[in-house]
Amino acid sequence: MAKHGKKYRAAFEKVEQRPYQLDEAFQLLKSISYAKFNETVELSMLLGVDPKHADQMVRGTTVLPHGTGQTKKVLVIASGDKQREATEAGADFVGGDELVEKIQGGWTDYDAVIATPDMMRAVGKLGKVLGPRGLMPNPKTGTVTFDVAKALQEIKAGKVEFRVDKTSIIHVPVGKIAFTPEQLRDNTAAIIAAVRKAKPAAAKGKYVRSIYISSTMSPSIQLDSALAETKEA
Repeated sequence: MAKHGKKYRAAFEKVEQRPYQLDEAFQLLKSISYAKFNETVELSMLLGVDPKHADQMVRGTTVLPHGTGQTKKVLVIASGDKQREATEAGADFVGGDELVEKIQGGWTDYDAVIATPDMMRAVGKLGKVLGPRGLMPNPKTGTVTFDVAKALQEIKAGKVEFRVDKTSIIHVPVGKIAFTPEQLRDNTAAIIAAVRKAKPAAAKGKYVRSIYISSTMSPSIQLDSALAETKEA
């Protein structure tokens, strides 16, 4: 604790070391917020899976009921009429091979990438660039599709992707600290439900080991992991 500042320590002292219910947790999180900017609120879930095994990988997407609080710049890599469709649907950047070359050159001014299946041969060259940023188009997350308008609308509406990391933890943004506790609760419940639905058949024992929420500058608050075991989070 000695490495943290006075405001963080004061916030930490208000957090009881016990599991909280959703409404109670977000009321507390907002009350201990002290940063002078609109912090991102993040959900972290420790899962009882071994991601080294392909049949225990957990990943998926869900559209947050109240969005992410962030306006995403969406890039669409397509050809022919699909470029026009993407432009009409509100894509921020649209193109084909020339965009692939631009990205290879180091361009990073975008938050999400959609590609049509016929462009994946070219997009495949971008794995080392987009992969580490979690932006590589993938059919499983709906970002490789000919229905670019639908994919674009979902992302703009607050679609988030989750994927378990090598330490068996999922980190997902659930909104901004300026959201109401009810909005944060609804978004968090949607993600918990989606992660529960994505449980692999090969997972044995307790699936959700622990759940925490935190904002950018705050200490973490533990949620009741039983929330992931009931039909309604």
